[in-house]
Amino acid sequence: FILRRLKTDRRIISDLPEKNEQKEYVSLSKKQIALYKGLQRDIEKSMAETEGIQRKGLVLAAISKFKQICNHPDQYLGNQEFKPKLSGKFEALQSICETIRDKHEQVLIFTQFKEMCEPLNVFLAEVFGQSGLVLHGGVPVKKRGELVDQFNDPDTYTPYMVLSIKAGGVGLNLTAANHVIHFDRWWNPAVENQATDRAFRIGQEKNVFVYKFVTSGTIEEKIDELLTEKTQLSNDLI
Repeated sequence: FILRRLKTDRRIISDLPEKNEQKEYVSLSKKQIALYKGLQRDIEKSMAETEGIQRKGLVLAAISKFKQICNHPDQYLGNQEFKPKLSGKFEALQSICETIRDKHEQVLIFTQFKEMCEPLNVFLAEVFGQSGLVLHGGVPVKKRGELVDQFNDPDTYTPYMVLSIKAGGVGLNLTAANHVIHFDRWWNPAVENQATDRAFRIGQEKNVFVYKFVTSGTIEEKIDELLTEKTQLSNDLI
């Protein structure tokens, strides 16, 4: 027997606000398109020349590279400039965060790539006009508690926190934020939901807005389809 209680059930918790989820479809910039198509050609050529376990290794490595290009060309190329206009996601992020800034609210930004945390931090500091916080696997456990306290402090305004989804996706109470942005998508919908639940949990007093970035015409659309199917399968089974 399974007794399952959802926090979205008003009979269980009557005072938890609403959670509004939406997908933000973004377009590739011209540079992203050129890199994406170039990588496609390279992979097709390599696939024709390999087989077996090497072929599978190529596919796995290619998926990660495609996702890097979707985030920003400089992540794939290993550059440090990260100009916003070269990435559709950066421009979409700016648009959403400007609204959050004007409302004087707070936001969590999740990424699966540790190396994206600092570029996002630098970019968001310009958007908000002040710096926020960063939490990833390299941050000592003791300091993580201090970051959470600083972010939730009602006497100071910390506009954003950038988190790697594996380090910041569980065990943290960040109810000061009522906006959650998944900058890139993880393979497991349960992991994404756990990350969202850093803000959407008991103690949250505002409606929570969740934005999931999907780059149109890329592998991210396939990943999004896969996540939707997994979520549906889980719901049907339980």
